[in-house]
Formats: sequence, structure tokens, C-alpha cells
Amino acid sequence: MLTVSEALAAITSTVQRGPVVEISLEDALGQVLAESVVSDLDSPPFDKALMDGYAVRAGDLAGRTTFEVIEEVTAGRVPSRSVGTGQATRIMTGAPIPPGADTVVPVEETEFQAGVPDSILGQVMLRNSANCRAGQFVLKQGAAVRRGTQVMAAGRLLRAQEIAALAELGYARVRVIRRPRVAILATGDELVPAAQSPGPGQIRNSNEPMLAAQVQQAGAEPIRLGVARDERQALRERIDAGLQCDFLLLSGGVSAGKLDLVPSELAAAGVRQIFHKIQMKPGKPLWFGILERSTNESPCYVFGLPGNPVSSMVCCELFVRAALRRWQGLEPAVVEPIMAQLTANISLSSNRPTYHPAHFAWTSEGPRVSLIDWVGSSDVCATVDANCTALLRAGDHKWNAGDSLEVFLWP
Repeated sequence: MLTVSEALAAITSTVQRGPVVEISLEDALGQVLAESVVSDLDSPPFDKALMDGYAVRAGDLAGRTTFEVIEEVTAGRVPSRSVGTGQATRIMTGAPIPPGADTVVPVEETEFQAGVPDSILGQVMLRNSANCRAGQFVLKQGAAVRRGTQVMAAGRLLRAQEIAALAELGYARVRVIRRPRVAILATGDELVPAAQSPGPGQIRNSNEPMLAAQVQQAGAEPIRLGVARDERQALRERIDAGLQCDFLLLSGGVSAGKLDLVPSELAAAGVRQIFHKIQMKPGKPLWFGILERSTNESPCYVFGLPGNPVSSMVCCELFVRAALRRWQGLEPAVVEPIMAQLTANISLSSNRPTYHPAHFAWTSEGPRVSLIDWVGSSDVCATVDANCTALLRAGDHKWNAGDSLEVFLWP
């Protein structure tokens, strides 16, 4: 059996980055940038007012309190007159600073008087010129970004702020890594749909909707294939359909029971096994392999996940998420744990490391983690109180409140 670290290394060395596509910026949220983004203009493209007020010459502030208002400029308009000595332009936030001016006096610091000659709009008086300083409330051209500057590198996850920056930089279309298509197939004669009342020996199918949600949270597109019964022909047909996608996730049928048919059926379909079984709890039966296609086609990466829902959930978060991040070009592919202090004493005896569902919280004293109460890897309802797994090392151990554990956060 491989260690968790060895399994992650095998996965990330096997999975290659996915193909690049060009899409509309409207569809880019949550995708991964596949190109460097360079500004085609200065930002802002002109000296810009940061306050509503009056644009004046800084040299006039020391000895003058009254200015002639020669023009009004709102955002989206361009000044038509230069500001000379003793003159001011009424200006709105975001509007270009007129030639000759280099300072904005906020409107709250002024008093305007109309009814003066037609050549000007009026007069503005500064209430306290001592409060004014040269260059205030003016954002200089290119202060945020200079033309030709790289703003983003390839490999960046596109959030709302990246979308906004791309729009400002004129990227109406953007090149991204195509979302991976992930087929999800639950296996087992005992499974019935969520809407159905289970009969004797039956349980509702929780793995398929759970894995679909995890896949979607990881930025991929889930393709639900339903349930394959523990019969070779039915399983083979569903596997063949799933292998048309970029990834295939199967839950159940990968252990050592009489009806654990997944490994042999994957082999019959041409999927090459990379590893089978991991030194961990829960999740020991994990299976990983690859279907290699022609040189012009991307391979299909296959995970055989344990059937118990918490085992499947933990393996998906640790291993499938790392594979999807590698495919999407997100680095690091394997997200590092954070350290958190236990809130209560615990003890455990185990021959394998345990990834225990837990609840993590930031507190005024620092990061804290509490293990949730559960009755084993079939107890998926207990995980509604969890937002992470806490790593408990193998062996006979006792941990006291305040001891630190490695914590792997869930999205």
C-alpha cells in the first residue's frame, strides 16, 4: 500500500494539464486563466479626480481663498478649458483633471457663489486653505497600471476581482483551461434513489449527489451516470460511457469482496492501474488509473472510490481535488494543511493515519479544531457539522487540548 504522500505524488505526476479554450468573459468565473494578461492602456488613462470638488493649481493655495469657476466637468466628459492662476473647475469624482490644475479641493471645504459675469460660472471660496495640500485627491495617469504591464499570469483562478480587471483591460474573451468533465458512477445492488423509500437491505444513493457537488465545488463539470448494479455487463456499459469524459469517478466495488468488480472491469476496458490501496482511514481501498488514448486525445483519469460515503468524501477531497487542480493548472495541486489547536483531549489507537472529520474555526486565540462525533465511515450525516479533516497519526496516541494537528480544509 502507498502512503498518502506517495499516492498524491503518483496522481500529480500522472495527470496533465487540460486543453485551452477561448470563452466569453461572462462565462469565465471559476475558470483558470491560460494566458498572461497585459494592460493595453494606462490605468487610469488620465489624471482623475477622487472627490467631488474644485480642481485648482497647487501654487494658488498658499495665498488665495477665492477662485473663479470657469467650467464644470462630470465623469465621462473632457475639460475644454485650462485652469489658470486664480481659476478653478468644478469637477466630479472620476472626471479628468483639466490642464493646468493638479489639486482637488473637496466640495465640503468650499462655498460657491453664483451670479457673477457670464464668462465664469461663479466664485468658490475655500473655508480653510490651510487644510489643502498640493496634489490631493488626484490619481495620476498610470498610477494603478502602466500600459504593457503584466497584470495576471497564467494559472490564476478567475474570481470576481479578476473578472473586473479583465473587463477594464479589454478582455471580452479570454483563454482558459477547459473545465474537466467528470463522470460519476455509483455501484451496488443495494442503492436506490433519494426519492425512494429503501426496502430490506437497501440504502439511498448518497454518493452520487455528494461527489457531483464536490466536483462542482472543484470547478469541474459533473456528469451523472446513475447506479450500476453488481453485474458485469451493466457495469461495463456504464464504465464505457464514463470513459468518454476527462475523469471517471466510481464509488464502491473496489475492495476485496465477491462483487467488487470495478478493478477487473476497468482493466478489461483498457484502463491501466497506477495504484490500489492507501495507508489511511477512511479510504484504504482507493484505486487510481489512466486510460491512454491517441496522441491527439486527452486521457481519461479514473478513480475507484470506496463505497462508504465518508470514505468516498475524504478521498475525493484529498486525491480527486488534487487531480482536478493539476488538470486545471492550479498550483500547488496539493493544498497544504494548516495547523490548529485541539479544543478537547482525544486518544486513538490505529495502524493507519486517520483523516477524521472535524470542525475548524478561527478564534481570537488562533485556529482551533474540534473532532466531530461519528460512528464510522458510513455516518455521512455526522459530516454536516464538519468543514475539514484533522490528521491523526498512526499508533497509540493521546492528544491534549491545545496540542496542534494538521487540518485539511474543505471548501
